[in-house]
Amino acid sequence: MTYSRILLPFLLLLSLRSNSQSIPEIDSTIQAFMTQYQVPGMAIAITHHGKLVYARNYGYADTLRKIPVNNNSLFRIASVSKCITATAILKLVEAKQLSLDNTVFGLQGVLGTTYGQQPYAPNLEKITIRQLLQHTAGGWTNNGSDPMFMHPAMTAEQLISWTLDHQPLVDTPGKMYAYSNFGYCVLGRVIEKVSGMTYEQYVKTAVLQPCGITGMQIGGNTLEQRKNNEVVYYGQHGEQPYVYNISRMDAHGGWIASATDLARLLVHVDGFPAPTDILTPASITAMTTASAANPGYALGWAVNPYHNWWHSGSLPGTASEVIRSHHGFTWAMLCNTRTDSSFFNDLDGLLWKAVNNPATPWKE
Repeated sequence: MTYSRILLPFLLLLSLRSNSQSIPEIDSTIQAFMTQYQVPGMAIAITHHGKLVYARNYGYADTLRKIPVNNNSLFRIASVSKCITATAILKLVEAKQLSLDNTVFGLQGVLGTTYGQQPYAPNLEKITIRQLLQHTAGGWTNNGSDPMFMHPAMTAEQLISWTLDHQPLVDTPGKMYAYSNFGYCVLGRVIEKVSGMTYEQYVKTAVLQPCGITGMQIGGNTLEQRKNNEVVYYGQHGEQPYVYNISRMDAHGGWIASATDLARLLVHVDGFPAPTDILTPASITAMTTASAANPGYALGWAVNPYHNWWHSGSLPGTASEVIRSHHGFTWAMLCNTRTDSSFFNDLDGLLWKAVNNPATPWKE
């Protein structure tokens, strides 16, 4: 039978994914990419109008033991975690437990004066939830001084206090875009304070379970701390994949997921009619509306004028990307290695030709 004849409802189709008909155009493109960049293992999942139309696994989850990537293989998704955190914040906003314009620090802030030494600098008390989501809080950017890659023995709470005391803001909140992992770490603590649950517990309860996702979780730090079904990560050019405190990165880069679980999430936040989104239309509009400081970034998502949304993730031994296109497709791509900048440019463009090709089987 042709592939287009098995476009069943999304959850039912998931049970058929391992038997899906191969699409040579996609497979050859991915295999060439993996060969060029020495990618040991990779997983993809593509949806169209809310249905999973292609899911495929390539290469090895563990090259030493020759374990292939399979449908249950979990990969670090790195900064794709920010999409998840943004969704969780918006769930709290919908529940009227939070406002995007709430301040974060200070007597009137969500986190009060829990962290660092007082008195706070005036600009610190101006930071809002929205600005943290937009990376416009005024500092703590992802450069050589990124606090999230420092002091690995500190807890998230200790690191926040240390950062507030030792890394003052460099800009007025709301004025400049500066990509900030630390800002999303703070958002994780906001979620905990408001929900009364751990960050991971709240996300699983409010975001993942309504999407039918049970396998996603926060990853461990070392090779020995790998979770069940988690792949092995492979560094290139001397990178060491097991040197960072991944579990502390929870809200900005700590999740591990299968490609099909990410597909489940994407179809529930994509703004398309079916299946029903877990966010209201107003929340999705807010989530995908760019800031004045950066017309290419909204709340946890990169955006463009063509109504495409996406986010990539990168850590030593890890590359990921999720994309929502304006014409009804979403897709997730996961790799257990990374290399130079051209790697990410090519990963970003890997499946566009296939989803735009009228001859691709799912469009028949």
